[in-house]
Amino acid sequence: MIGAACSGSTGSPGGDTASPASSHPPVTSSTTTTSTTTTSSTTTSTTTLAPPAPPAFDRRGVLANGQTNGVVVTDTGWVLPVFGGIDGGWRVWTPCARVADVTHGRYVDTVDVVLDPGHGGPTEPGASAPDGTTEAELNLEIARRTAGALETMGYSVVLTRSDDVRVPIATRAEIARALHPKAFISIHLNAGTNARSATPGTELYYQLESPESRRLGGLIYVETTRVLAKHDIGWVSLTDAGAMSRPNRQGTDYYGVLRRPVPVVSVLAELAYISNRAEAELLSSSFVQNEVAAAIARGFDRWVNTDELGSGFTDDPIFRGYGPSGAGFTTDCTDPVLDRTP
Repeated sequence: MIGAACSGSTGSPGGDTASPASSHPPVTSSTTTTSTTTTSSTTTSTTTLAPPAPPAFDRRGVLANGQTNGVVVTDTGWVLPVFGGIDGGWRVWTPCARVADVTHGRYVDTVDVVLDPGHGGPTEPGASAPDGTTEAELNLEIARRTAGALETMGYSVVLTRSDDVRVPIATRAEIARALHPKAFISIHLNAGTNARSATPGTELYYQLESPESRRLGGLIYVETTRVLAKHDIGWVSLTDAGAMSRPNRQGTDYYGVLRRPVPVVSVLAELAYISNRAEAELLSSSFVQNEVAAAIARGFDRWVNTDELGSGFTDDPIFRGYGPSGAGFTTDCTDPVLDRTP
């Protein structure tokens, strides 16, 4: 569920206009150029990284998106967007959207897909199942299995988080922008209705100004609803479930995971209702998680390799409100140890 707890919507700290912020003084940049080996499942080359420029911040003092190029994947699995090379390492954007230097890790310049398991950490668990299972837990399981399905197809993948930790929307978006993927897919589960339905209440949100995002959303909607509908359970749904867009007051994308990654093609999948006991129990099955993961992967693959438009579009969705979620905040976030001791 993203609307109530993880939208990074307009109105929460983390706007998109870059300007200096005296409360976040720039880190002194290095004049040293670092030569490093770039390795991903699709690219192996030697790249010389330019020294970092002083970082820019938005009007609320949060790092402005779009400043990095490539990521460093640390030994412990953290994915850190890179501002530039320093003597013996990299200047990076940390998980909590701060600036730090690291010397150990693997530089990756691009991947095919960035998967975003929504929510995470004790302060942002997302919605909950009746048995207490959190949305963040199931989002991560489904994302991991989706990564496996995509890799089996030959695509390279990075996850925005690989553990139950909080990663602010600004950082999730920056990972996508730094890696220049074909697409960014944010994976969520829903909550908020008890209205019974004969079919799954899957909602796929696409970017307002992107026909390719709309097409990707329609194809993932087709594939995921097809596998979910095979299961005869007591579904719940809003009457307008489908593939749709959602604007904010300014007429841009409400959800930060769609607005902030631009120009990367991005979609947000609300796969099913974790608040509904029957759906939560279904999604706790590893077999069903694999089914859903394979469906997301098939939708992406069809988007890459065909001109199909998908289906299930809702052109006049129910008004879902403009209220801010607070997920744009980078406060209440503790960075992990990023670098091992030399």
